Amino acid sequence: MKHLLTFSLCLLALLPLCAQEKVEYVDDEECGCELVFIDGIQTTQDGERFGFKREDGTVIAPNKYMFVDHFHGHYCKVYLNYDSCGLINRDGEEIIPCIYNDVNYPTDGMIMVVSNGLYGFFDTLGTQRIPFRYRAASSFNEGLAVMAVDIDSNLVQYGYIDHDGNTAIAPQYDYAFPFYEGFAVVKKYERYGMINSKNKEVFPIKFEILTSMYEGRVFAGDDDGLAMYDNHFRQLTKPLYTYLVGKTEGRILVMRDNKYGYLDEKGNEVIPCQYDQAGLFKDDRAYVSQGGKWGIINSNGKVILPIEYDNSGFRGEAYIYHDSLALIEKDGRYGYCDMEGRPVIWPCFENAYQFTDGLAPVCLGRWGYIDTKGDFFISPIFDMASPFEYGRSEVVYQGEIHKMNTEGRCVKNCKNAPKSWRK
Repeated sequence: MKHLLTFSLCLLALLPLCAQEKVEYVDDEECGCELVFIDGIQTTQDGERFGFKREDGTVIAPNKYMFVDHFHGHYCKVYLNYDSCGLINRDGEEIIPCIYNDVNYPTDGMIMVVSNGLYGFFDTLGTQRIPFRYRAASSFNEGLAVMAVDIDSNLVQYGYIDHDGNTAIAPQYDYAFPFYEGFAVVKKYERYGMINSKNKEVFPIKFEILTSMYEGRVFAGDDDGLAMYDNHFRQLTKPLYTYLVGKTEGRILVMRDNKYGYLDEKGNEVIPCQYDQAGLFKDDRAYVSQGGKWGIINSNGKVILPIEYDNSGFRGEAYIYHDSLALIEKDGRYGYCDMEGRPVIWPCFENAYQFTDGLAPVCLGRWGYIDTKGDFFISPIFDMASPFEYGRSEVVYQGEIHKMNTEGRCVKNCKNAPKSWRK
C-alpha cells in the first residue's frame, strides 16, 4: 500500500499538465470511412503498419510503424517493432530514432530514454544531454530527476540529477520519488520521509507510509493510521485514517474504520466516515453507498439523491453527472436524475449508460439513444450501443459493427448500413 498511495498522488499531481485535445472528424467518401484528426493529425494504416498525415492530405510519416500513440502536443511515441521505440515530431521527424527500448514524452524539456537496460536523457531537439549510465530513472520534474546507480554488486542507491547530468543529490537513498511542490519522498531502512531540493530532511524519515505532497497536503503514518499534514509539516489530524483515495474540489476522500468520509483542507472531517463506498466530487456531487444502496451527496454532506438506489453492475463514472444528468438504477431499471436529485427520466430502461454529447444509449429489448429530455433520438434498433466519445459511438446493427456520429449517420463500415438510423 505504501507505493500505491504515493504513486496515486503523483499521478494526480500530473493531471493539470494534460491539455485538452482538439478532435475533428472528416468523412472520406472515397474509402467509405472516417478520418479522425486529433490536434490536426490523423493516423493512417496500410496492412499492419501505421503512419500519419495532416488534414490537407500531406503525409508526415509513412506507414512503417508497428505501433503508434496519438500526438501529445508536439510529439508522438512510435515503435518499429516491439523493442525499437522512438519519438516523432509533428513534421514526422524522428527526434528520438526508433532504436531504443523505451522513450518517455518530454517533461521539463527533457526526454527519458532506455537503451539496453540503462537510462539517459535527450533534449527536445534530439540531442543527447545525459549518457546511458543509470540503472533506473524518473522523468524530470521541477528541474530534477531521480536516478539510481550500482554502489556495488548488491546495493543500488537513489539520488537526483539536474538537466546537465550533474549530481544534485548524491545517491544515498534506498528509493526516491520525483519532486512535487518543492519536496520529494525518499526511503531509508524501510522508512519514508521528505527532503527539499537542497537535500535537507524536512520531514523525518520515520514513517511506514508517506504520500507525495499534493496541493499542500501530505498523509503520513503506518498501517494503524495516517495523519494529514500541511506543507509546513504541521499535523492537522490525528492518525485515524487507513486509506487515502484522492482529492477534488476541496474535499479529501479517506477511509477510517472501514468507512469512507471526507476531510476539508484544514483536516476537519466535514462529512463523517460513514459510507461503505464513496467517490470523488465532480461538480459538487459525489456518489456514496450505505447498506448496499446508492445515492448522491454534495460537498457539505447534504443528501441530494436518497441513498435507496441500486448498482447491480460496474459502470464507474456512468453514475456521476454527465450533461447535468446522472444515471440511476431502481429495481433492475435505469433512468436519470438532475443535479437536485430529481428523477427527470424515470427508471424504465432495461439497461443504460451515461450521457455524452447530449445523448445516452438505453435498452428496451434493443438499444437506442435518448436525448436529455428522455425522448428517443434513435429508436431501439441496435443489438448493442456504446456512449459517444469525441462525437462517435459504436453500434451493432444486424450483426455488424459500425460507427455513428451524433446526427445518427453511419460514418464507418457503412456498406450494409442505412445512411441514417434516424426515422
